[in-house]
Amino acid sequence: MEKRSIYADNAATTAVSEEVLEAMLPYFREGYGNASSIYKLGRDAQRAVEDAREKVAKALGAEPREIYFTSCGSEADNWAIKGTAELMAKKGKKHIITSVFEHHAVLHTTEYLEKHGFEVTYIPVSDKGLIDPEDIKNAIREDTALVTIMYANNEIGTIQPIEEIAAICHEKGVIFHTDAVQAVGHVDIDVHKQGIDMLSLSGHKIHAQKGIGALYIRKGLTLPNLIHGGGQERGKRAGTENVPAIVGLGVAIEAATRNISEKNVGITKQRNKLIDGILTLPYTRLNGDRDKRLPGNLNISIEGIEGESLLLMLDMYGICASSGSACTSGSLDPSHVLLSIGLKHEVAHGSLRLSIEDDVTDEDVDYILDVIPKVVNRLREMSPVWEKMMKGEKYE
Repeated sequence: MEKRSIYADNAATTAVSEEVLEAMLPYFREGYGNASSIYKLGRDAQRAVEDAREKVAKALGAEPREIYFTSCGSEADNWAIKGTAELMAKKGKKHIITSVFEHHAVLHTTEYLEKHGFEVTYIPVSDKGLIDPEDIKNAIREDTALVTIMYANNEIGTIQPIEEIAAICHEKGVIFHTDAVQAVGHVDIDVHKQGIDMLSLSGHKIHAQKGIGALYIRKGLTLPNLIHGGGQERGKRAGTENVPAIVGLGVAIEAATRNISEKNVGITKQRNKLIDGILTLPYTRLNGDRDKRLPGNLNISIEGIEGESLLLMLDMYGICASSGSACTSGSLDPSHVLLSIGLKHEVAHGSLRLSIEDDVTDEDVDYILDVIPKVVNRLREMSPVWEKMMKGEKYE
């Protein structure tokens, strides 16, 4: 089969779309004004920023004044969590609830707060990668300041019962935040209807550029600043506005949230074909619930091989994939997400994540399903771990 070039790592990042690039370009040259300036060039830039804010708000079911632009999803997570912690500590509430398999932007932030006098409860997940809302309910205390649970997991793609968790939080009078970096553009979100108090998103997951994100903060909830300086973002987030990136995010989220259900039909069909094809290999398993997952995500553990070797060999065939979180791909430690659902270290090391979009073709899927067995069989032939497995010997 002829070598192809297939990008199947959209959960790590996406290409800037032509539509987004064309919208951004004028603000690098002709419309380069500082959005805080009062002359026409600045006012034009400010109008572009506010137009993008309206687009982001509409895509989330929010009001424009509830949207604050950030540099990325990680900044939005930090602001939501640290800001709420600072706000609620003044009321004697220094307990935070999150899950064991959040993105490190959340986990490292809660670990930081633990070192500064906060107590954090880490909710477990099932072997299917799902959170039981009852666990959240049982963990809430009188001094609970915040519950932060990701909308969809970045590695195994499982979608959490966000609306149910939000309802529990509201019943208990607790603020609820969700990291929706992986979910925006792939599931229908309405922050007001779903009872979400704060939501983080990132542009480079939906075909905007890297270095732009947003935080939705429910009207009536006023967080302390994370970044201090000028009066940008209505005095809440200092720093000269990145007008081209903000414009691009507005266009990107508008496109990403258009006809989600229709797009997902085709993506899910291709995803399921990939899952079924790869699972015909012996000693493989799907990580995460089969149905309650993002339409384009599949994460499969392949025993007897190392994920890094698998990625390098797939790259030789022109296939871009991932073996866990791209944000920590330089680490030799097994994925904390895969360990949290009960996988052994040696099994977690052999994970493959493919994240596809609606541009994947039948020919692309057939090519991937032709290449993966060849690569896996070759790696297993060279693997002492696989040899021990076939002999029935225990491997460490």
